Amino acid sequence: AVAAADASVAWCLAQASGCSMAAAYLAPEVARRVFGDPRAVLAWGPGRGEAVPVDGGYRVTGIWNFASGGRHATWFGGRCRIAGAARERTLLFPRAEVTLTDIWDVIGLRGTGSDRYAVTELYVPGGHGFGPDYTLVPEADTPRFADGTLYRLPAQSVYGCGFAGIALGIARGAMDAFATLAREKSPRGGAPTLREDSVAQYDYGRATTRVGAARAYVLEAANRLWDDVERDGAFTIDHRMRIRMAVTHAIHEAKDAVGAVYHHAGTTSVFASQPFERRLRDANTVTQQLQGRLAFFQLIGQHLLGLELDARLV
Repeated sequence: AVAAADASVAWCLAQASGCSMAAAYLAPEVARRVFGDPRAVLAWGPGRGEAVPVDGGYRVTGIWNFASGGRHATWFGGRCRIAGAARERTLLFPRAEVTLTDIWDVIGLRGTGSDRYAVTELYVPGGHGFGPDYTLVPEADTPRFADGTLYRLPAQSVYGCGFAGIALGIARGAMDAFATLAREKSPRGGAPTLREDSVAQYDYGRATTRVGAARAYVLEAANRLWDDVERDGAFTIDHRMRIRMAVTHAIHEAKDAVGAVYHHAGTTSVFASQPFERRLRDANTVTQQLQGRLAFFQLIGQHLLGLELDARLV
């Protein structure tokens, strides 16, 4: 529902929700420090950082990107290579210690403020972090202080379901707007109203069916993952692949649906005052994020055909 109205708001909500899973990997007193404020928001993104071990913690220097919602964040996190060791650790630091750089001049999801952030020679207590990173190595035995079903799920699958929901919400918003327009607009040289145009009828029916089917597949895969993990306490590569299939498929089905109604809305679509052009930009931007990567279908095929594969980002 949020994404149907504003995809950037929904993106920040989904990102912050995924980041908040970090609470389970922090000692309770640290988790309260980070998330105790009712307005607490943790933001992070990919990048490069180095953490030099010092007494009681680390001296951290690094630059990271794509901190969605960072302008409202109270804490930031960054994945760091531990100097002198072949391992990484994700470390958390307060907003006041971060230099935030506005680089978010993009075509879609413009309201997420997914900016660059950096720290230089910042002391971070050792307890303000975790490793291995549960978002990249879901099978790792990372110490966990909370054991609810949510915190036993693979983080990439949680993020994926959130971002698929955003794509589907964008499509729903565009399609609802088109249905309203179709009752009112009389296409030049065409049917009396847009909704009486046979090609528009066909494409709208197909788009609605495809979006509904994609949504059902995401829900089915997510529910099965939750139920199995709740019962068995663990997930498998089959669970992750099923989520990956559903998520990446849904993102692209949603993008195609938005494109279809954008086209049929005609010149109405090109005006910024209308509800189509922003949704077209947002839907296409979602496909460019990791979760929409078409190369995942190759990995899915390899898995289904019994081949070995690199499944770190599945």
